[in-house]
Amino acid sequence: MSLRFLTAGESHGAALVAILDGMPAGVSIDSERIAVEMKRRQFGYGRGPRMAIEPDRVDILSGVRRGKTLGSPIALAIPNKDASIDRLPVVTQPRPGHADLTGAIKYGHDDIRNVLERASARETAARVAVGAVCRQLLSPLGIELASHVIAIGATRLTTVPALPIAQLRARVERSPVRCLEAAATKRMVKEIDACVKRGDTLGGVFEVVAHGVPPGLGTYVQYDRRLDAILARAIMSIHAVKAVEVGEGTRAASVPGSQVQDEIFYSRAKGFHRSSNRAGGFEGGMTTGQPVFVRGFLKPLSTLRKPLRSVEIHTKQPVVATVERSDVCTVPAAGVIGEAMVAFELASAMLDKFGGDSLAELQRNLRGYARYVKQF
Repeated sequence: MSLRFLTAGESHGAALVAILDGMPAGVSIDSERIAVEMKRRQFGYGRGPRMAIEPDRVDILSGVRRGKTLGSPIALAIPNKDASIDRLPVVTQPRPGHADLTGAIKYGHDDIRNVLERASARETAARVAVGAVCRQLLSPLGIELASHVIAIGATRLTTVPALPIAQLRARVERSPVRCLEAAATKRMVKEIDACVKRGDTLGGVFEVVAHGVPPGLGTYVQYDRRLDAILARAIMSIHAVKAVEVGEGTRAASVPGSQVQDEIFYSRAKGFHRSSNRAGGFEGGMTTGQPVFVRGFLKPLSTLRKPLRSVEIHTKQPVVATVERSDVCTVPAAGVIGEAMVAFELASAMLDKFGGDSLAELQRNLRGYARYVKQF
């Protein structure tokens, strides 16, 4: 069974819409859990005024009846309170770092607003809604996710403690920048404050963690079916992400192989197991049964309060770029979006591996596979 989704809508249009197709029947959908994820996307020190305007309420239009999925497409709508797209002024001064100029050239627009309204990171609200539904499929299959901020600007946390998902998430949500380390949180907040005074923006690094993932999702047989590559594409598709790391990816490039590979052991109690997880839960494009770790690296946001130099697209004269309402730092929110994308791709991989038109059938297939793995 193939799981897929599409989103539609503009930043200041009537609504954002997502259609999720391929979700099996019988999955319990809690609207409150969806609301929690939507609120988490809006949270984070350094967010802009739009977050205070939009409630990001998700309306389930189809595919769910009496709290259970039907197996038919699920339609999700997020009404925009600031729905003023037809009243907004024409934009002819492209912003460096955005889709503005290239998008206008590609689609032949003489008003850049036709580009920026869809290219806006507002679209990720629809992805988080989709991810929130996918998490409710993964949870009864034993898979849980969390994310946290590794770095903002030049400030980086010193250690990443190994914590159960529930503890990791509880600690992260107490930090205004979703960082596990109190001292690093204070430094990150100070760095954001200084950036606000300069009229500048900051990037950083987030990490998504998934526990309970069984071995054997994905495959080595074709390049486009390697699950680590699929996750890398999913994280890379998030606005402002410019690099992706799986496990100790960047460190692994600079140390000997003896410090990179995860040695294999066996015992009757544990079966095959490893004492380390430097590979981030993957070998040969397949999950190993260890926790999955994926990191996204965000560039500083492109809309600056002190605008950069640009060129007016009609007169070709030098100008300063248009300034749209924007954030100073979105790294904490990007981690939540990363969770949603990983949740979708893991849900899709679980359905590819174990099939099933209903949750009950999927669970039966998974239990049989778990017995096989234990006896291997």
